[in-house]
Amino acid sequence: MLAITWITAGGVGQVKAATELLMVEQAGCEWCAIWNEEIGGIYHLTDEGKRAPLRRQDLFDAWPTNILIKGQVHFTPTFILLEDGTETGRIEGYPGEDFFWPMLVRLLDKNRRTKPPKEGNN
Repeated sequence: MLAITWITAGGVGQVKAATELLMVEQAGCEWCAIWNEEIGGIYHLTDEGKRAPLRRQDLFDAWPTNILIKGQVHFTPTFILLEDGTETGRIEGYPGEDFFWPMLVRLLDKNRRTKPPKEGNN
């Protein structure tokens, strides 16, 4: 899991992000490069990036034992939404910036931990 570290007057602490977006990529992946160019630099600044911090995984590297996915990854990039290390949804391929964000929001809104609070009618 992604560990977020902060420094306070009392020292250093850590908290693990329960929800993450795992980007499975590989060297030479043209669509990975396009995603990195269009979104990679700003992802962490967005509401979506705060709801599900990005974690990267090379397709051919050993998979961490704390990740459980529902099936093999066949395409890069593949974006897997993880909750406590378990897949809750995925986007296979990069459909372009205009389609990526709505697809990601749909995944996040289905996830109980990242569902935005409902606004009340006053």
